Parts: sequence; structure tokens; C-alpha cells
Amino acid sequence: MLYTIILSIITLVSILLVIVILLQPGQGQGITGGLAGGQAGGQGLGARRTADLLSKSTTVLGAALLVLSVLANFAINRGGATESAVQQSGVEAPAQQGNGLDDASQTPSAVPELPQNQGGNNGDGDNGGNSGDGN
Repeated sequence: MLYTIILSIITLVSILLVIVILLQPGQGQGITGGLAGGQAGGQGLGARRTADLLSKSTTVLGAALLVLSVLANFAINRGGATESAVQQSGVEAPAQQGNGLDDASQTPSAVPELPQNQGGNNGDGDNGGNSGDGN
């Protein structure tokens, strides 16, 4: 409910922001020359005051849009999801229980086993390790 209200206010602010930006003068005089009505001096709604008003309203509307966008992010109803979409669609880890292995000695090793020496012992006592000469 709150998200819908904030979203409608964001839409209204966005429309007003577009209108205010389009009313601002470009390289030439723009619409401010027509609003001044040819009044000399600083009387009434002059070109300078119109430009200041449009500039300030652009700043205020832009800041309001930024704040409302952040508030809308917090107002979204997430439905109690505690995991991200990537975590929900990810592959589940295999169950540790019921895999037919009773203890840790029966689990297969992640390190491949070296082929056993068929010819006998090479004399150093550790089947293919260091030669034990201290270097």
C-alpha cells in the first residue's frame, strides 16, 4: 500500500520535473522572454526571476525524486524472502546423511591416489618421497 502511494508521488514529481526542465531557457531566451511581457526593470515576473524560480524548482523536484526513489526501495514488499534470486535458483548441496558412508574413513579422497610401486622398495622407506639426505 505504501509502495503504491510512493510510486504515484514519484510519477507526479517526474512529470512536473519534465515540465519544469522544458520551460527553462536554452541558448536563447526561451519562454522567459514571453513571460516577462516586455516589462522594463525588475518589475513583476521578470526574466531573471523566472529563471531563478525554474532553477530552484528543478533542484527541489530532483531532490524529491531522489529521496522518494530511496524510500520506495525500502517500502517494497519482499514477501519475507531471506535469500536472493541467485541463491534460490542455485544448485543445492548434496545431503550429508543417507549417502551410505558411515564414517570419515569411507569418504572418497579429493586428492587422486598415486599408482602403487609394483617393483618393490627403493630403500628410502617412504615409497617415493624425499631421499632423506638433508637437502
